[in-house]
Amino acid sequence: MSMGDDEQLRDIAEKLALILAQGGMQKTTARVMTSLLFSQQETMTATDLCEKLRVSSGAVSGAVKQLTQSGLLERVPAPGSRRDHYRFPDGAWTRLMSQQNQMLATMGEVAEQGLTAAGDSSTPAGRRLAEMGDFYTFMLRELPPLIDRWRTDFTARREAD
Repeated sequence: MSMGDDEQLRDIAEKLALILAQGGMQKTTARVMTSLLFSQQETMTATDLCEKLRVSSGAVSGAVKQLTQSGLLERVPAPGSRRDHYRFPDGAWTRLMSQQNQMLATMGEVAEQGLTAAGDSSTPAGRRLAEMGDFYTFMLRELPPLIDRWRTDFTARREAD
């Protein structure tokens, strides 16, 4: 791969990191995630990330912890190395979206509890909570089969290559 391609990948990674930060992700966490996502290397160490992003080891450590907990980064063994190596894992997107199912269920339950407390959907709070409950019920019903269809499609395309 030419140097121009590496620069282009870095620029796109920084663009996505900015978008993620504007959406609420911590800036360094977003930059660490996109660095691993767009990297041509299979793995990177914390030192690699510090040097590439020009940030402190503490900032990278916090980002690594957060991304590992969410499944968007995994620690992998590196034979002959005493340093931790990290990579953006295969299947991260489906795992991330699948984890959202619990959040969808929780949001639906809270909406139902709120609607019960509000009396019914004829009150202002009841109307808003009924809509919230309907939305999360719909998402919880539709998202799992959508993820399953994507996995089937993705696997079929991979096997065809």
